[in-house]
Amino acid sequence: MEFHHISVMLEETVRGLVTNKKGTYVDCTLGGGGHSHRIAELLEPAGRIIGIDQDEEAVEAASARLSDAACRVDIVHDNFRHLEQILHAEDADQVDGVVFDLGVSSHQIDTAERGFSYMHDAPLDMRMDPEAELSAYEVINTYSEQDLFRIFHDYGEERWAKRIAQFIVRERQTAPIRTTGGLVDVICKAIPKAVRQAAGGHPAKRVFQAVRIEVNDELGILETAFRTAVRHLKPRGRIAIITFHSLEDRIAKKTLRDMSRGCICPPELPVCVCHHRPEIRLLGKPVTAAPQEIERNSRSKSAKLRLAEKLPIAEERGEC
Repeated sequence: MEFHHISVMLEETVRGLVTNKKGTYVDCTLGGGGHSHRIAELLEPAGRIIGIDQDEEAVEAASARLSDAACRVDIVHDNFRHLEQILHAEDADQVDGVVFDLGVSSHQIDTAERGFSYMHDAPLDMRMDPEAELSAYEVINTYSEQDLFRIFHDYGEERWAKRIAQFIVRERQTAPIRTTGGLVDVICKAIPKAVRQAAGGHPAKRVFQAVRIEVNDELGILETAFRTAVRHLKPRGRIAIITFHSLEDRIAKKTLRDMSRGCICPPELPVCVCHHRPEIRLLGKPVTAAPQEIERNSRSKSAKLRLAEKLPIAEERGEC
């Protein structure tokens, strides 16, 4: 299947990110190379792109798409949880921009056999890195009822998390739940029909999101990765983060806000004793997709783009 992914808020992201046409830019979620290809169009031959993705299919697709880039392109098959090591290995200690386009790609959802979609019956998988050990099958068939409840509640914000966990544990006592279709059937049994009809949308959406997040540790790696990216930005370098649901956006918002704060002393102290200085400045409010884009690509509806700029040392010290 041809790798297909529509980059959300492409122009808004790239225009907000690229400030130096001879600079080095890191795409931490390379996917099909959409953002990187647009960045490459803006860069001069002296510029450089470092693309990172844990999905081998994405690496292959992006390599082909970026083969005509005039600037230097280096593609790394890895998870951005290793951003520190990757930048060291690529001799790129200081970069001009870093972009994160979070969540699952259109290609991964639309490739039925990857097991991300509740709309297609396929083996329970959901691994963004097909070589990873943990899959959705292990989560659904080996996690305790309490752990299933926790991930459905915390990662899916699923109102019926407890009942769904109970039904899954009861079902797998007879035989393992092996497919996405089998999991959808159990979820539908657990949620009363009247509730499903009144709620609208697919009843399995939140559970599938929760399992995918657990399998790929999507939330656990975010804050460290964002902070690592900022640490490796040059002064005036920029970070762009695109989120697709409230859980990952909450982490992005809090992390960027914390890095943009000055004094963090308790308000009752008369003078500052923490000497904390902001590392970045936020560039405006979060950007959302235009109505025209949402009409073309419904997956952009929930997306938020956050941009921030690394402060020069003088500004961090309050000298400017």
